[in-house]
Amino acid sequence: MSADSLRIGVACFSTFGGSGVIASEIGMAMARRGHHVVFFSDRPPARLDLSCRGISFHPVAALNYPVPAQSSYAVSLAAEMVEVARTEKLDLLHVHYAVPHAFGAHLARQVLGATAPKILTTLHGTDVTRIGADPKFTSLVRFAVLAGDGITAPSHWLAEEAHRQLDLSRESRIEVIPNFVDTSRFCPDAKAPVARRVVTHVSNFRLLKRVEDVVRIFARVRGEMPAKLHLAGDGPERSHVEALVSLLGLADDVTFFGERVDVAKILQGSDVFLLPSETESFGLGALEAMACGVPVVASNVGGLPEVVWDGETGFLAAVGNIEAMAKHVRDLLADPDLHARMSRAARTRAEELFQLDPAVDRYQAVYRRLVGGASHRTV
Repeated sequence: MSADSLRIGVACFSTFGGSGVIASEIGMAMARRGHHVVFFSDRPPARLDLSCRGISFHPVAALNYPVPAQSSYAVSLAAEMVEVARTEKLDLLHVHYAVPHAFGAHLARQVLGATAPKILTTLHGTDVTRIGADPKFTSLVRFAVLAGDGITAPSHWLAEEAHRQLDLSRESRIEVIPNFVDTSRFCPDAKAPVARRVVTHVSNFRLLKRVEDVVRIFARVRGEMPAKLHLAGDGPERSHVEALVSLLGLADDVTFFGERVDVAKILQGSDVFLLPSETESFGLGALEAMACGVPVVASNVGGLPEVVWDGETGFLAAVGNIEAMAKHVRDLLADPDLHARMSRAARTRAEELFQLDPAVDRYQAVYRRLVGGASHRTV
């Protein structure tokens, strides 16, 4: 490592959600730039390449004690951070999600005292819109967010929500660094058939993703033209979605891929990406689809309008408006010229505004600023 290299700890969820993807991509990019990056999670994040030089992983295991074991993750995370920070002399902890990762980092800081790394907290969505919005937890989430030295968010919408829901002073700066995509990996497949009529949805199958809406939208499309639905991901709502597919007689036209690392390949075989979520702080799946030249039909909520340009790279509609979304999907599948125009525009927008390297440049600049001593904590 060179003298100006940083030693960075990253705490994130290991699941297939966008936060773990972004954390992994930032960490690997920083390692390629010569920094040393340590990941903390219950298991390696889905898209983290542990063979990448400069990357190491420290598992966080619950306490082996029966009474508090179910709620010990933040404590175990803090203990792991303390040990690694001491042995590897970490400069900074980049924690993704206020709960539980910012809590764990703050506890580690209290133990480490003057030798503690700086803390950067990246908000990703439900830590603000669900937990932070619950009056019982608002003050705790606010405390965890302000206990660090810097705050980032992937969209202007989420930054505003954090200020509002957590009652943050405007002096508590939240730097907006949009999520990004590796456009060399997520790109159109030049050899793919032109007219496949494949609709795709990728998510963690939580209730707020409204995956049952995906199925109902597809049912309306399928009632008017031949089409296929590809569902990638897994989660608590999957059994309900499978039951609805069976109830509507769509089993022959719907494929469940489960959790897949090769998401790019699935998107490259798609014609329309469908994301009818109740809320999205950014919509990384939509961006990855756009990078593959796939127009998006999504809810007009949260940070999605900052990613999808309505009428240019796809269509936005009100949450729960199944008929409107079905019409948008049908229009894209039935009109090759419309589809081709939006496909080109989607790819161009991803290339021009959401590339990986410029985003990592900004994170690296924040890291150096914080390690250099500047803090934006204002209670």
